[in-house]
Amino acid sequence: MYGTIAKMRVQAGKQSELEKVLKQGASETPGFRFAYVYQMDDDPQDLMLVVAFDGKDTYHSNAQSPRQHQEYLAYRELLEGDPEWHDGEIVWADVQAESAAASD
Repeated sequence: MYGTIAKMRVQAGKQSELEKVLKQGASETPGFRFAYVYQMDDDPQDLMLVVAFDGKDTYHSNAQSPRQHQEYLAYRELLEGDPEWHDGEIVWADVQAESAAASD
């Protein structure tokens, strides 16, 4: 699996709008595995987005697609600045815990 972690800061009062934009079309994206958004305890406007795809090729294909670019422009308007991206190969995952959480 391959993906990204993005640190971003949502504008005050725009979190629910950001959530709607980020959820649009994710499940329809080829190779998409999961996305999680963490809200930081220190400051609720600070978010960490974690996204995974089947592999590097499907990740980059999505990242370069016109649909993804339009989605980025939509959620970028709700942020205080550009996200800080950290792409990489997922070298370990506790899939059993992920499966157990899905069945709860």
